[in-house]
Amino acid sequence: MKARFWLPPVLAGVLMMALWYAVIAAFDISPYVFPPPHEIAKATVDKAGLLFSALGHTAWAAVLGFALAVTCGFAIAVLLASSGLLKRAFYPWVLALQMVPVVVLIPVFVIWFGAGLPSIVAITFMISFFPIVASTTLGLVSTDHGMRELFETYHASRWQEIFHLRLPYALPHFLTGVKIAATLAPIGAITGDLLAGTSNFEAGLGYLILLFRQQFYPAAIYAIALLSAVLGFVFVASVQLIAWLALRHWHESSQPGE
Repeated sequence: MKARFWLPPVLAGVLMMALWYAVIAAFDISPYVFPPPHEIAKATVDKAGLLFSALGHTAWAAVLGFALAVTCGFAIAVLLASSGLLKRAFYPWVLALQMVPVVVLIPVFVIWFGAGLPSIVAITFMISFFPIVASTTLGLVSTDHGMRELFETYHASRWQEIFHLRLPYALPHFLTGVKIAATLAPIGAITGDLLAGTSNFEAGLGYLILLFRQQFYPAAIYAIALLSAVLGFVFVASVQLIAWLALRHWHESSQPGE
């Protein structure tokens, strides 16, 4: 890899690290308020077993909630696009439900599913679900009108039109919604664990935030923030790669003569 790609972010990171230490030294900030990077690194090493176990649980909850959101969001979008009556009847309610803050629903999920993984997955699902429905539905209903008339000319059924015309046309819209949902899923999993997690072997990063706050261990909380950022980056990058491969395949297969 050429230096012009990796050198600027490395230099920026070194500069930010130096600024971090400079601010602490200039204002004589206590490490209990604003821990220096080496304290965060030490906390990460000292609590590595607990942190990485929690990271695995949070990642698993994010994957489950995200997969459920993609599956249900896609299916509901197809149903809404299959009938103008269904879309007029239910799409406004989907939008209205999107306006409800997820934090309001968390006690309901805990009552329904109990504290722990099921509630965390439900919270992740609710946060990730709506961008997929909205974006996919938009793609399905905005298919080129001339192509739709051509399918009608050849007496294609409604479902033939959806699967052979609308779905390929809506693929970029669907993948856009999936990529938006991918940025929200790790946040939803951490939020869910923070508010509906448990202290048993399923404890994730959110629960550890509460634990380390009670222990007054801010360096470990910063370590959780760092691991959360890494989780979000890996999660989003993975989904971006899959979306890129899907779009590339779609473009290649849609070329004349292929």
